[in-house]
Amino acid sequence: MSEPIRVLVVDDSAVVRQVMSEILGRAAGIEVMATASDPIFAMARMKQAWPDVITLDVEMPRMDGISFLKQIMAERPTPVVICSTLTTRGAETTMQALAAGAVSIITKPTLGLKDFLNGSVSELVAAVRAAARANMGAMVATAKMLPRAPVSTVSGPLRPAMQSVGSGGAMAETTDRLIAIGTSTGGTQALEAVLTRLPRTTPGMVVVQHMPERFTALFAERLNHICEIDVCEAQDRQRVIPGRALIAPGGKHLSVVRSGAQYVVEVRDGPPVNRHRPSVDVLFRSVAKCAGRNALGVIMTGMGDDGARGLREMRDAGARTIAQDEASCVVFGMPREAIKLDAAERVMPLERIADALRGGA
Repeated sequence: MSEPIRVLVVDDSAVVRQVMSEILGRAAGIEVMATASDPIFAMARMKQAWPDVITLDVEMPRMDGISFLKQIMAERPTPVVICSTLTTRGAETTMQALAAGAVSIITKPTLGLKDFLNGSVSELVAAVRAAARANMGAMVATAKMLPRAPVSTVSGPLRPAMQSVGSGGAMAETTDRLIAIGTSTGGTQALEAVLTRLPRTTPGMVVVQHMPERFTALFAERLNHICEIDVCEAQDRQRVIPGRALIAPGGKHLSVVRSGAQYVVEVRDGPPVNRHRPSVDVLFRSVAKCAGRNALGVIMTGMGDDGARGLREMRDAGARTIAQDEASCVVFGMPREAIKLDAAERVMPLERIADALRGGA
């Protein structure tokens, strides 16, 4: 039998530590090796034995989670799953944690913690298992590709990413080309590495990054600060235009439809698809239907198979399709499944994807 995944739970809430220990301890192949109320206690425990995965609160006394995370990534890169509260401050801090190298997010409310956590067993266990399989070498390599820019999500004025449909100028002209991107675990850094290298002449983009509600707006805002292109959270009936990337809102499905000579997005409620909302398959299938050979589809790092069948539909409809290669993926799940279905026309490392997107070819 393989060795169990050793987890260190770091959270200043005794309730969270207790419940997460019970949940993870009951899961096959997972062992909670220790808990700690803050990073100082955690570091003392890690001197005795190093965990395979760390679940980490970001708002704690004595030492904040971001500083602890940066220290871990500098000393011995280890998969970290962030436990974030569903508050504005919690979301802002989580964006900083993802930029610093955290693998994924688990959300928690400020009230009713025990009931919420007990109702999220499958999510917690899946996040830890995915983190344990993370390619931390790829995470470190991706981090080195990122621009040296502030990680704050709130400082400084934003460029006007939300031009109205009727606004003038070259960037508001209709394009027959569009790019659809789907990603999950490890995708926040991968998207940053790609989008920060794209010029404003890039065809319009629609993006699904598996992420909880309240986080996608801040993620898009952060990207908008550091990219030449405009990046924003998608709004219903918004146009897809060159030089703009529309990020699917957490908790909503994003699809593309044709409106005359234009592409517009639809943001809708609906049941999860492949356990996800937004779902990459929902986006890719809509692009296959409305854009066909005028589209380019890209599937990047992530756990599971969401997007694989949709990418195959895009290729069958004449679209160009790309999958990120195993060596550069933090988690080679979604791209692997797409490759198995022969959905990817090309397989390439992360550092080459931006070049492939220039001009949409």
